[in-house]
Amino acid sequence: MEETIAGAQDSQMTGHIPQQRGETLLETAVRYAEERHWDVFPGTWLEAVDGTQRCSCGDASCPAPGAHPARPDWATQATGSATVARRMWQKQPTASILLPTGRTFDALSVPESAGFLALARMERMQLTLGPVTLTPDRRMHFFVLPGAFAKVPELVRTIGWSLSSLDLVAQGEGAYVAAPPTRFGSRGAVQWACRPTPANRWLPDAEELISPLAYACGRDR
Repeated sequence: MEETIAGAQDSQMTGHIPQQRGETLLETAVRYAEERHWDVFPGTWLEAVDGTQRCSCGDASCPAPGAHPARPDWATQATGSATVARRMWQKQPTASILLPTGRTFDALSVPESAGFLALARMERMQLTLGPVTLTPDRRMHFFVLPGAFAKVPELVRTIGWSLSSLDLVAQGEGAYVAAPPTRFGSRGAVQWACRPTPANRWLPDAEELISPLAYACGRDR
């Protein structure tokens, strides 16, 4: 898996899935399917056009170059089979790695600044975290058990916040996240803030993380 960013908790490094330096996107996608049983699907990719990196979608102003679905029926394309994943990336080896939410996990998306504040608070609370990604567009995605999308609005209200006042987004069925080492054009690659490990194979429920995440988002306004 992609290496963890500087500043992530040392505890997340214990027993981590060995990093394969030089691992291709194909190999990484296959390992997500094999080792984490995550559904994966190939997205767009980057192409050199007049010396610059452009998204394969052809839009010169693409907001997520090389890091979004390449076809409208992407949800039906997503697979948890390592064999099928290998076959798909063999057709386009530089395609981004995208993970649909609402299946094996949902994701709680917050701004990077709030995410790091929440991580520090969660560490003090000794909460068990699932994987967490950091994207080049400065968002962090906390992986939680499926069902978070439906529960988050009420959970936020219960602890005294209005969801509309917080930059906290629950992603469930019909959404996706980009997985490391997918690149967003020249802005850089998705990284792990907390990498997948044997210890966090069992994901937390959204209810366990919502309080520190809401608090951090409230501080970040």
